[in-house]
Amino acid sequence: MLNIHHIRNATMILETKKDVILIDPMLGDIGIMPSFTLFRHKARKNPTVPLPKNLESILNKVTHCLITHQHPDHIDKAGIQFLTKKNIPVTCSSKDEKAFRKRGLNIIQTLKYWETQNFLGGTIEGIPAKHGYGFVARPMGNVIGFYIKLPKQKSIYLSSDTIYTESVDKVLKAYKPDISVLACGTAQFDLFNKLIMDINDILKFVKNASGKVIANHMESINHCPLTRKKLREILIKNNLTNKVLIPQDGEVMEIASR
Repeated sequence: MLNIHHIRNATMILETKKDVILIDPMLGDIGIMPSFTLFRHKARKNPTVPLPKNLESILNKVTHCLITHQHPDHIDKAGIQFLTKKNIPVTCSSKDEKAFRKRGLNIIQTLKYWETQNFLGGTIEGIPAKHGYGFVARPMGNVIGFYIKLPKQKSIYLSSDTIYTESVDKVLKAYKPDISVLACGTAQFDLFNKLIMDINDILKFVKNASGKVIANHMESINHCPLTRKKLREILIKNNLTNKVLIPQDGEVMEIASR
Protein backbone atom coordinates (compact mmCIF):
# COMPACT_ATOMS: atom_id res chain seq x y z
CA MET A 1 0.00 0.00 0.00
CA LEU A 2 1.15 3.51 -0.83
CA ASN A 3 -0.33 6.43 1.07
CA ILE A 4 -0.10 9.78 -0.70
CA HIS A 5 -0.62 12.66 1.71
CA HIS A 6 -1.59 15.92 0.03
CA ILE A 7 -0.37 18.66 2.37
CA ARG A 8 -0.77 22.02 0.59
CA ASN A 9 0.12 23.45 -2.82
CA ALA A 10 2.84 21.14 -4.23
CA THR A 11 3.82 19.76 -0.82
CA MET A 12 2.98 16.09 -0.45
CA ILE A 13 4.28 12.94 1.20
CA LEU A 14 4.65 9.45 -0.28
CA GLU A 15 4.43 6.85 2.49
CA THR A 16 5.33 3.18 2.08
CA LYS A 17 6.00 0.66 4.83
CA LYS A 18 9.72 1.39 4.50
CA ASP A 19 10.04 5.02 3.40
CA VAL A 20 8.30 8.37 3.95
CA ILE A 21 9.23 10.80 1.18
CA LEU A 22 8.51 14.51 1.58
CA ILE A 23 8.11 16.46 -1.66
CA ASP A 24 8.62 20.23 -2.08
CA PRO A 25 8.14 21.29 1.56
CA MET A 26 6.43 24.67 1.91
CA LEU A 27 5.87 24.45 5.67
CA GLY A 28 5.59 28.09 6.75
CA ASP A 29 2.60 29.70 8.43
CA ILE A 30 -0.21 31.35 6.52
CA GLY A 31 0.68 34.81 5.16
CA ILE A 32 4.44 34.83 5.81
CA MET A 33 5.36 35.56 2.17
CA PRO A 34 4.33 38.58 0.07
CA SER A 35 1.65 38.54 -2.58
CA PHE A 36 2.85 37.07 -5.89
CA THR A 37 0.49 39.27 -7.92
CA LEU A 38 -1.04 42.68 -7.22
CA PHE A 39 -3.65 43.36 -9.89
CA ARG A 40 -4.16 40.32 -12.16
CA HIS A 41 -5.46 38.36 -9.18
CA LYS A 42 -6.45 39.54 -5.70
CA ALA A 43 -3.42 40.65 -3.70
CA ARG A 44 -3.01 38.38 -0.67
CA LYS A 45 -0.02 37.34 1.38
CA ASN A 46 1.14 33.76 0.85
CA PRO A 47 0.48 31.01 1.63
CA THR A 48 -3.20 31.92 1.59
CA VAL A 49 -4.22 28.88 3.68
CA PRO A 50 -2.74 27.27 6.80
CA LEU A 51 -1.11 23.89 7.01
CA PRO A 52 -3.52 21.02 7.79
CA LYS A 53 -3.85 20.17 11.46
CA ASN A 54 -2.98 16.49 11.01
CA LEU A 55 0.52 17.14 9.66
CA GLU A 56 2.91 16.71 12.61
CA SER A 57 2.56 12.94 13.01
CA ILE A 58 3.47 12.16 9.40
CA LEU A 59 6.23 14.82 9.27
CA ASN A 60 7.89 13.09 12.21
CA LYS A 61 8.19 9.94 10.07
CA VAL A 62 9.90 11.57 7.06
CA THR A 63 12.97 9.63 5.88
CA HIS A 64 13.77 11.42 2.61
CA CYS A 65 12.96 14.55 0.61
CA LEU A 66 12.59 15.38 -3.09
CA ILE A 67 12.82 19.01 -4.25
CA THR A 68 11.86 19.98 -7.81
CA HIS A 69 13.16 23.57 -7.79
CA GLN A 70 14.13 26.52 -5.61
CA HIS A 71 10.97 28.66 -5.65
CA PRO A 72 9.64 29.56 -2.19
CA ASP A 73 6.23 27.96 -2.78
CA HIS A 74 8.12 24.65 -3.11
CA ILE A 75 10.87 25.05 -0.52
CA ASP A 76 10.47 27.89 1.98
CA LYS A 77 12.44 28.91 5.07
CA ALA A 78 10.38 26.64 7.30
CA GLY A 79 10.99 23.75 4.91
CA ILE A 80 14.73 24.42 5.01
CA GLN A 81 14.66 24.55 8.81
CA PHE A 82 12.79 21.27 9.03
CA LEU A 83 15.17 19.49 6.66
CA THR A 84 18.33 20.83 8.29
CA LYS A 85 17.18 20.25 11.87
CA LYS A 86 16.42 16.60 11.15
CA ASN A 87 19.27 16.23 8.61
CA ILE A 88 16.87 14.67 6.12
CA PRO A 89 18.56 13.20 3.01
CA VAL A 90 17.59 15.21 -0.09
CA THR A 91 17.42 14.39 -3.80
CA CYS A 92 17.31 17.31 -6.25
CA SER A 93 18.44 18.55 -9.65
CA SER A 94 22.19 18.71 -10.24
CA LYS A 95 21.65 22.37 -11.19
CA ASP A 96 20.29 23.16 -7.71
CA GLU A 97 22.85 21.23 -5.66
CA LYS A 98 25.23 24.13 -4.96
CA ALA A 99 22.46 26.52 -3.86
CA PHE A 100 20.82 23.95 -1.59
CA ARG A 101 24.14 22.96 0.01
CA LYS A 102 24.75 26.63 0.81
CA ARG A 103 21.44 26.61 2.68
CA GLY A 104 22.58 23.64 4.75
CA LEU A 105 20.64 20.81 3.12
CA ASN A 106 21.91 17.23 3.23
CA ILE A 107 22.09 16.60 -0.52
CA ILE A 108 22.83 12.92 -1.07
CA GLN A 109 21.71 12.54 -4.68
CA THR A 110 21.42 14.80 -7.74
CA LEU A 111 19.91 14.13 -11.14
CA LYS A 112 20.24 15.48 -14.65
CA TYR A 113 17.44 15.41 -17.21
CA TRP A 114 16.76 11.87 -18.48
CA GLU A 115 19.22 10.40 -15.97
CA THR A 116 18.08 7.29 -14.07
CA GLN A 117 19.60 6.32 -10.72
CA ASN A 118 18.89 3.85 -7.94
CA PHE A 119 16.45 5.22 -5.36
CA LEU A 120 15.24 3.58 -2.14
CA GLY A 121 15.42 0.09 -3.61
CA GLY A 122 13.88 1.19 -6.92
CA THR A 123 14.73 3.87 -9.46
CA ILE A 124 14.25 7.59 -10.04
CA GLU A 125 14.67 9.52 -13.29
CA GLY A 126 15.00 13.26 -13.82
CA ILE A 127 12.38 14.58 -16.24
CA PRO A 128 12.71 17.96 -18.04
CA ALA A 129 10.21 20.64 -17.02
CA LYS A 130 9.61 24.10 -18.48
CA HIS A 131 8.23 26.66 -16.04
CA GLY A 132 6.11 28.88 -18.25
CA TYR A 133 4.95 29.71 -21.77
CA GLY A 134 7.32 31.79 -23.87
CA PHE A 135 9.83 34.27 -22.43
CA VAL A 136 8.81 33.90 -18.77
CA ALA A 137 10.29 30.38 -18.62
CA ARG A 138 13.82 31.83 -18.74
CA PRO A 139 13.74 33.95 -15.55
CA MET A 140 11.76 31.20 -13.77
CA GLY A 141 14.92 29.11 -13.92
CA ASN A 142 15.65 25.41 -13.63
CA VAL A 143 12.90 22.92 -12.77
CA ILE A 144 12.99 19.12 -12.75
CA GLY A 145 10.28 16.49 -12.59
CA PHE A 146 10.74 12.94 -11.34
CA TYR A 147 9.65 9.52 -12.56
CA ILE A 148 9.75 7.11 -9.62
CA LYS A 149 9.48 3.34 -9.46
CA LEU A 150 9.55 2.01 -5.90
CA PRO A 151 9.57 -1.73 -5.07
CA LYS A 152 6.10 -3.31 -5.41
CA GLN A 153 4.50 0.14 -5.85
CA LYS A 154 2.80 1.78 -8.80
CA SER A 155 4.96 4.13 -10.85
CA ILE A 156 4.70 7.86 -10.12
CA TYR A 157 5.39 10.84 -12.35
CA LEU A 158 5.88 14.12 -10.50
CA SER A 159 5.61 16.58 -13.38
CA SER A 160 6.46 19.64 -11.23
CA ASP A 161 5.81 23.22 -12.37
CA THR A 162 5.73 22.83 -16.13
CA ILE A 163 3.81 23.50 -19.29
CA TYR A 164 2.98 20.67 -21.71
CA THR A 165 6.16 19.83 -23.63
CA GLU A 166 7.51 17.01 -25.77
CA SER A 167 9.18 15.65 -22.65
CA VAL A 168 5.89 15.55 -20.75
CA ASP A 169 4.24 13.90 -23.74
CA LYS A 170 7.01 11.29 -23.92
CA VAL A 171 6.64 10.32 -20.27
CA LEU A 172 2.86 10.01 -20.48
CA LYS A 173 2.83 7.98 -23.70
CA ALA A 174 6.03 5.90 -23.47
CA TYR A 175 6.42 5.39 -19.71
CA LYS A 176 2.69 5.18 -19.00
CA PRO A 177 2.92 6.12 -15.28
CA ASP A 178 0.29 4.62 -13.01
CA ILE A 179 0.02 7.93 -11.12
CA SER A 180 0.82 11.41 -12.43
CA VAL A 181 0.91 14.51 -10.22
CA LEU A 182 -0.02 17.69 -12.06
CA ALA A 183 0.20 21.35 -10.99
CA CYS A 184 -3.24 22.71 -11.93
CA GLY A 185 -3.44 26.23 -10.52
CA THR A 186 -2.85 27.98 -13.89
CA ALA A 187 -0.41 30.31 -12.11
CA GLN A 188 0.37 33.70 -13.65
CA PHE A 189 2.09 36.88 -12.51
CA ASP A 190 0.81 40.38 -13.27
CA LEU A 191 2.93 40.32 -16.43
CA PHE A 192 3.87 37.62 -18.94
CA ASN A 193 2.17 34.34 -19.83
CA LYS A 194 1.08 31.52 -17.54
CA LEU A 195 3.76 29.78 -15.50
CA ILE A 196 2.25 26.28 -15.61
CA MET A 197 -0.29 24.49 -17.79
CA ASP A 198 -3.37 26.34 -18.94
CA ILE A 199 -6.78 24.65 -19.06
CA ASN A 200 -6.29 23.24 -22.55
CA ASP A 201 -2.98 21.64 -21.63
CA ILE A 202 -4.35 20.30 -18.34
CA LEU A 203 -7.06 18.54 -20.34
CA LYS A 204 -4.47 17.29 -22.84
CA PHE A 205 -2.36 15.93 -19.99
CA VAL A 206 -5.31 14.12 -18.42
CA LYS A 207 -6.45 12.65 -21.76
CA ASN A 208 -2.94 11.35 -22.50
CA ALA A 209 -2.35 9.94 -19.01
CA SER A 210 -2.84 6.18 -18.89
CA GLY A 211 -3.32 6.13 -15.12
CA LYS A 212 -4.76 8.40 -12.44
CA VAL A 213 -3.86 12.08 -12.27
CA ILE A 214 -3.56 13.84 -8.91
CA ALA A 215 -4.28 17.56 -9.25
CA ASN A 216 -2.39 19.85 -6.87
CA HIS A 217 -0.90 23.37 -6.66
CA MET A 218 -4.33 24.98 -6.15
CA GLU A 219 -5.96 27.30 -3.59
CA SER A 220 -2.74 27.97 -1.65
CA ILE A 221 -0.89 30.73 -3.52
CA ASN A 222 -2.58 33.92 -4.69
CA HIS A 223 -1.35 33.82 -8.30
CA CYS A 224 -3.09 30.46 -8.90
CA PRO A 225 -6.72 31.28 -9.85
CA LEU A 226 -8.03 27.83 -10.84
CA THR A 227 -9.99 26.36 -7.93
CA ARG A 228 -10.82 22.75 -7.19
CA LYS A 229 -14.49 23.47 -7.85
CA LYS A 230 -13.81 25.03 -11.25
CA LEU A 231 -11.44 22.22 -12.25
CA ARG A 232 -14.07 19.65 -11.29
CA GLU A 233 -16.65 21.45 -13.42
CA ILE A 234 -14.28 21.45 -16.41
CA LEU A 235 -13.53 17.74 -15.95
CA ILE A 236 -17.24 16.93 -15.76
CA LYS A 237 -17.87 18.87 -18.97
CA ASN A 238 -15.13 16.85 -20.69
CA ASN A 239 -16.09 13.46 -19.18
CA LEU A 240 -12.74 13.11 -17.42
CA THR A 241 -13.68 13.01 -13.74
CA ASN A 242 -12.92 9.30 -13.48
CA LYS A 243 -9.25 9.94 -14.29
CA VAL A 244 -8.51 12.71 -11.79
CA LEU A 245 -8.19 12.92 -8.01
CA ILE A 246 -8.51 16.43 -6.53
CA PRO A 247 -7.47 16.09 -2.87
CA GLN A 248 -8.22 18.56 -0.12
CA ASP A 249 -5.36 19.81 2.08
CA GLY A 250 -4.56 17.09 4.61
CA GLU A 251 -6.29 14.35 2.60
CA VAL A 252 -4.65 10.93 2.34
CA MET A 253 -5.07 8.85 -0.81
CA GLU A 254 -4.55 5.09 -0.48
CA ILE A 255 -3.02 3.51 -3.57
CA ALA A 256 -2.99 -0.29 -3.82
CA SER A 257 0.37 -1.96 -4.44
CA ARG A 258 1.21 -3.72 -7.68
